[in-house]
Amino acid sequence: MGFTGLARWIDAPTTGLNLISENIVRNYHGQYKGEWQVGIRSYRSTFNNEPSLNLPAERTMATFTMGENVFVLLDDPISPGRYDLQTLSLATKPTHLKSTYITLSPPGALEQLLSLLRARWGSVRGQTTGPQLTIKGSIFSIGTDWMVRVGNVITSTGAVKGILLEAEYLPLPTVTVLLGDNTSEMVTNLLTSVLPQIPGAKTLAVTVSDFEWAEVIFYENEEGENVEKKEDSEDDIWASGEDEETMFKPGDWVGVERDRRSAYLIIGALRSEGII
Repeated sequence: MGFTGLARWIDAPTTGLNLISENIVRNYHGQYKGEWQVGIRSYRSTFNNEPSLNLPAERTMATFTMGENVFVLLDDPISPGRYDLQTLSLATKPTHLKSTYITLSPPGALEQLLSLLRARWGSVRGQTTGPQLTIKGSIFSIGTDWMVRVGNVITSTGAVKGILLEAEYLPLPTVTVLLGDNTSEMVTNLLTSVLPQIPGAKTLAVTVSDFEWAEVIFYENEEGENVEKKEDSEDDIWASGEDEETMFKPGDWVGVERDRRSAYLIIGALRSEGII
């Protein structure tokens, strides 16, 4: 797995998914690899329903189900963030930060736990089961370097809210040279090229700064995150020179970490649009 970039085609027509798929296959010799499908749910705390607690703001939670993993983003606006801890003198260390981001497995475990504990969380859309949003489409490979995922953003009622496009550059676990908007020029060019050239189309890049990402993984890194080592292999097509081993650093876009970052980007993009 490698560095990933995402883009949104907000006003895509009903034929948008087919247009992108045909462009990838015909002009880039893309190979269909399978179906792409993820599910998203959002929750809101019900603590504010009790006047005695006198809370100034409510907590929100979003879950992103991808395969056998569920990525859970919990936001508590009254808790301090990483920057606050570094700049303010707090008498005691808080139990959690403004944003908490965890990975759970298997899918459905969180809902069962909330039900058993009678936790004070309610679905934002009032839907008790199933995803509130589904991203459904296809996965393509372009040569040996690129993996492209494209899918419609579909609500629980079946309404389509545009298209999400994800391009993954497989050779690199991270990209250090970024544009001013925290995007990679190489990945952005690929995303732009596979989108149909339709005048007036509403498209945008989905980005997150290193500062924002650090806010989410602050405690994780402070406690010491495991570093994955890649064993030597004579068949490794990315190996070169006399390197004895390849070490992936915390934060590299590999394994579940790549999926976590992708999920975080998608949640942030759809939240900013008011879809979740």
